[in-house]
Amino acid sequence: MSDEQKKLLETQLWAIANILRGKISANQFQDYILGFIFYKYLSEKLEKKANEFLKTDGIRFSEIEENSTDGKEILEALKEATVDALGYFLKPSELFSNIAKKGNAKVINQDDEEQIQSTFILEDLANVLNSIEKSTMGSESQDDFDNLFYDIDLNSTKIGRTTKDRNDVIVKILTALDEIDFDLDNTEGDVLGDAYEYLIAKFAEGAGQKAGEFYTPQQVSSILAKIVTTRKSKLKSVYDPTCGSGSLLLRVAREVEEVGHFYGQEQNRTTYNLARMNMILHDVNYHKFDIKNEDTLEKPQHLDFKFDAIVANPPFSAKWSANPIFTNDERFSQYGRLAPGTKADFAFIQHMVHQLDDSGIMACIAPHGVLFRGAAEGHIRKYLIEDCNYIDAIIGLPSNLFYGTSIPTCILVLKKCKETPENILFIDASNDFEKVKNQNVLREFDIDKIIETYQNRTIIDKYSNVATLEEVKANDYNLNIPRYVNTFEEAESIDINAIADKLQAVDNKMAAVENTIASFCAELNIKTPF
Repeated sequence: MSDEQKKLLETQLWAIANILRGKISANQFQDYILGFIFYKYLSEKLEKKANEFLKTDGIRFSEIEENSTDGKEILEALKEATVDALGYFLKPSELFSNIAKKGNAKVINQDDEEQIQSTFILEDLANVLNSIEKSTMGSESQDDFDNLFYDIDLNSTKIGRTTKDRNDVIVKILTALDEIDFDLDNTEGDVLGDAYEYLIAKFAEGAGQKAGEFYTPQQVSSILAKIVTTRKSKLKSVYDPTCGSGSLLLRVAREVEEVGHFYGQEQNRTTYNLARMNMILHDVNYHKFDIKNEDTLEKPQHLDFKFDAIVANPPFSAKWSANPIFTNDERFSQYGRLAPGTKADFAFIQHMVHQLDDSGIMACIAPHGVLFRGAAEGHIRKYLIEDCNYIDAIIGLPSNLFYGTSIPTCILVLKKCKETPENILFIDASNDFEKVKNQNVLREFDIDKIIETYQNRTIIDKYSNVATLEEVKANDYNLNIPRYVNTFEEAESIDINAIADKLQAVDNKMAAVENTIASFCAELNIKTPF
């Protein structure tokens, strides 16, 4: 698929959002649009796989008679095979195209025969979405499909005041989606997955403050992914403890030939559902991802695992319980202090350090405050530097890169086995960006400069520097970037005498003009204006 066709698909999908835009907010109508795109994808993927299984029998999936004895036997065998291969099952009558066509078949209103209305499909649709989840029960994929369509509320008055209104809106969306070719036979790239990511980004633009809950801008994701895959072609595992829509995990996969397993945890149920859909839409088999819905700090779900690579964009300075019971938690106990209850930034960092494999690498976003704040945070920072020597690099980013907040942020890169244990690399990329509408955006060459500087540990005047651990200690373990990267620009020197000469020349000119005006006034026998 060409870039032009890819753009067309994105435009078509975004145009469908217009059906709901204005009725409800962006973060609410995304649940419907993304959910129905996902249902269509599952439907087409299953039909394609079922036809592959049926090829030797000369039967097409859509031609199976569901209520006949033979049809029931074939469907039972297909269910077992597709649940094993894809994780779920649908009957031919439950395929997206059949539900869309049924809704689009107009009927005459019994109360007013002159009125034509859409067939009522809300109940059928609810049953189908429920059926997809039920088909996984008792199988390995059950957890990955559990309550996946929870956020699609077909009875919500937000999408229509009456049942008929709601039915009409849903039929419009399904009909419009049914006309789009998802082109699943196209194996060049991840076209539909990319389009899905495009929609998530568009919804994030319109979601304001809430966008931070589910989306990390792609330029920032790209930097984290490139850092943790430096000089690697394969990863056994990648983990994101606050995975949002899963875009960071998927971005890492683009930088290497293979990722063995994806792990993630997300507290928000809606976003957790989005992450699972995003994984499946990017053709990540349910066997290869393990995403949990829980609070990472309070109820971690992957404590038995260590990971090759960890990437994260945790909520900035979020509150957490900081319950004293955590002083005995193996993630925090060695530090001797807990992160403050009003700022969980270091609690997330400690959690990630605990989950990191000895040969692994982690890169996470944090607010600048983690670099210099004192008290418990200063104590934890000192422990990470002096006792552990895990901090490999600090990268300062421009402000206003994220949706919903304009605060300046940085990337912390940590390794348990550093190649250069004697120093820490500092990069100040805060001035390299382009302003687009209300957001600052990193350009491709800004990203390349950060990555090349990190990978080569290059020292660039007013941009990057390597500080020894002694220098950091002399700064009382304060990692604030201006202490190590001098970006001070000397002001241009001013020649006071030259400026005095210019002012004198201006005065002389004004005096000459006044003399001329005075002589004219004398000739006209009128008063001078000064």
